[in-house]
Amino acid sequence: MDKYVAYVSCYTQGSKIGIRVYDVDMEAGTFHEKDEVQISNSSYMTISHNRKHLYSITDYGVEAYDIEADGRIKTISQASINGMRGCYLSTDYEDKYLFVAGYHDGKITVLSLDENGGLGDIVDEVYHKGIGSVADRNFRPHVNCVKMTRDNKYLLAADLGLDHVKVYRFDHATGKLSMVDIIHSEQYSGPRHLKISKDGMYIYIIHEATCMVDVYRYIEENDNPEFEKIQSISTVNDYHAGDSAASAINLSWDFRYMLCSNAGDNSVTLYNIDEISGKLDKIFCLPISGLYPKDAALFPDNRHLVSLNHENNTMTFFGVDPEKKTLVMCAKEIKIPMPNCVVFHRL
Repeated sequence: MDKYVAYVSCYTQGSKIGIRVYDVDMEAGTFHEKDEVQISNSSYMTISHNRKHLYSITDYGVEAYDIEADGRIKTISQASINGMRGCYLSTDYEDKYLFVAGYHDGKITVLSLDENGGLGDIVDEVYHKGIGSVADRNFRPHVNCVKMTRDNKYLLAADLGLDHVKVYRFDHATGKLSMVDIIHSEQYSGPRHLKISKDGMYIYIIHEATCMVDVYRYIEENDNPEFEKIQSISTVNDYHAGDSAASAINLSWDFRYMLCSNAGDNSVTLYNIDEISGKLDKIFCLPISGLYPKDAALFPDNRHLVSLNHENNTMTFFGVDPEKKTLVMCAKEIKIPMPNCVVFHRL
């Protein structure tokens, strides 16, 4: 049986430990802590596509790690992003560049990566401009997610403040971005994160304010990207809590399922992904026994899931049966301060 570790990032108010490394118990559906890593306020992490390196947001910018054979991580380098702290990061599919989203300053930062996974120079900085729909938190740009299309041609940047996803053509020689399109979401919707299907044909955008996932078909024609909305589906039940906010979206390892979490409603929603059409079919939306599930993910075998409950400082674990549409707590909750993000890694 394959062995896995899980990396969980946290805020570090009163602590120096921002990342915890866990052995994953696939049979019992729980985690066992094996290591702690000192880093300030690790709000989001990502693993390179070659599975050799882990990158994390931190107060001073970003930090890069080597992933060792047993799953522990070792610091390679640190780098500034020349701006306010980031909230999301990802690499291109060749692992030559790192993209960082800036919620607070509405900025995208592009850094080069060396052959050993270390952080290089800033090669481009793009500030979003404009005024959003809601004259409170979202009255200005808030870049909340940056992710390359699977053909490695375009960077998609979800702007929660401006209610759209900007599409940038990416120059792999220079690392420069040039905007070529905008995917407009509904007003007041707050696009938060996005995921891309295994074949790259479908884009899934989760909207924080409206608790909706929009599904787009993506093609490239005449050297230009085209996006067609084919579905909008709710992340909550009809009887959900009134102050709900969609908080996370993740695909299963085999790309058969999508999992979303909802703050306020304090629930997770599981969808089946149609292999042909890319559309979603809701299996269930059920409670996670915690407050503000900031992230949630299926285990690699799709038989269990973990919810990171940011406001009551716990991780809760459940057995999942998509056929029976059930979610049953399967292990004792684990205390962890202000968890933000969970990433699985196969050893």
